[in-house]
Amino acid sequence: MGLWGYVLMSISMVVVWGAIITGIVLLARSLRAPSPGAPRPPSPLTAEDVLAERFARGEIDVAEYRNRLAVLRGQPGT
Repeated sequence: MGLWGYVLMSISMVVVWGAIITGIVLLARSLRAPSPGAPRPPSPLTAEDVLAERFARGEIDVAEYRNRLAVLRGQPGT
């Protein structure tokens, strides 16, 4: 084998190892990142959301709902 055979063999090994490393990196990225179409987990409820749910279920009346909502928003209670 001449000089060019060794050069081509060295270049091809660099290309093969580069392809292997690139494949591993791409595989790791695809397994780690969620796909764009995947549903996101629901965001945690805020205090206002919980208060609105309690009002909707009838646990509190309108006056209590408005009073607590004003407190949550930093306004003086009525």
